[in-house]
Amino acid sequence: MLIEHRGQRPVVPASAYVAPTAVLCGAVTLGERARVLHGAVLTAEDGEVRTGDDVVVMENALVRGRRRHPALIGNAVLIGPHAHVNGARIEDEVFVATGASVFPGAVAGAGSELRINSVLQVNSILPPGSVVPIGWIAVGAPEAQLFAPGRHDELWEVQRELNFPGTVYDVPRGTSMRDIMARQADHFSAHLADRVLDDTPSTD
Repeated sequence: MLIEHRGQRPVVPASAYVAPTAVLCGAVTLGERARVLHGAVLTAEDGEVRTGDDVVVMENALVRGRRRHPALIGNAVLIGPHAHVNGARIEDEVFVATGASVFPGAVAGAGSELRINSVLQVNSILPPGSVVPIGWIAVGAPEAQLFAPGRHDELWEVQRELNFPGTVYDVPRGTSMRDIMARQADHFSAHLADRVLDDTPSTD
């Protein structure tokens, strides 16, 4: 399904494939030979989503572009099933495995691997060629540190300074969930004006 959002339409080259049950919403631009499989969602909320060439976004993955953090996917990248790439930059030849999560402002360096259910936290930079093991967390800049599950206190010492609430919700730490969700509901109200397009994508 192709959807116009905030006046922007997806751009899909003739060489790309978008499954009938996938969703491309707003300022989404696919590269040559991109493949977006069933149930995947690429949504440009108020910032773009752009993929390089030979990118495969597998079933039920989510790629979200944000105003301050577009989702930029390099060439020859795999985004695995149920993966979550939110306002991050994924450089060339990166493997994002099943269930991995990459948060706003993060960068996964060229040739890196985020293995099953791993996390690259907000504003963290994973160096080229790095591997985040299954279920581990990469956090920090200018070079992310790797933490095994269960090392919460050590992880928090690094993560706290990366400002998750400011980066993701544009609010100071300690803002109530009621206030955050009122802001989120207002933000996502832009979808009330969305328009489903016919099956012919723009190739501009």
